[in-house]
Amino acid sequence: MKDFYQVLGVRQNASLAEIKKAYREKVKLLHPDISGDVSRVDEFNDVIKAYRVLSDIRQRSIFDESFFNRVRRDNSGTESFNYYKWLSERQDNESRAKLIFYTLMHQMEDEAVAEFKRMQMTHADFSLKDYFTREDFMDYGYILAEELVIRGEYYDAIILLEQIIKMEYSYSYFYIFFPEVIAFTLNILKKNIDCVISDELALDVYERALDLNLGRTNDAFFLRKMSEEYARLGDRATAEICLREAEKLS
Repeated sequence: MKDFYQVLGVRQNASLAEIKKAYREKVKLLHPDISGDVSRVDEFNDVIKAYRVLSDIRQRSIFDESFFNRVRRDNSGTESFNYYKWLSERQDNESRAKLIFYTLMHQMEDEAVAEFKRMQMTHADFSLKDYFTREDFMDYGYILAEELVIRGEYYDAIILLEQIIKMEYSYSYFYIFFPEVIAFTLNILKKNIDCVISDELALDVYERALDLNLGRTNDAFFLRKMSEEYARLGDRATAEICLREAEKLS
């Protein structure tokens, strides 16, 4: 039996966020359609299998019990420097940004989401992308967006996804995973915005969506929803304009 942690190049106690990031990097390296190297198909298939097992809680637990038949080392040891504590005590924006992704990567997703929400509400100039490489922001930002959606924080998730999508348009990073990002974003836009968040925030979301080049059919949907939002807010004139624009795209 192969060591799936070794296959993905992650620690045995790796978080789901680390596993997802490692999987994407391995697939981009080994996928025959991307690398053009068909000699590494077996490696590619091992990566797929490893991800399927390690990303599923039950399968991962079964794998751990069957594969690791020896006493595990205590990986923590005695640390002379507690990075988490050090970050937690600092109040500058960069340290708070690093704390968000650190907690996200160490199975403290609730804390990561709470800190991200707090910084968004209390620091108007705060943006995660200012403190990480483009690749790290896109990877961890997407995982954070998933955690936000799980907790019903749809507006904040869209704000992150908007930045990620625009970055992908200017610099291809997700490659074959980008359709997954788009599908995830569209699912939020179509199911978790209208009548879920306030009309004002919904309008902001749909206006942002119109700038993401998601296609005529989707743009028509956003415009119709904007028409409904404006009508509820009492702005009949703008509601009519949005409806006419939607009809032009249908």
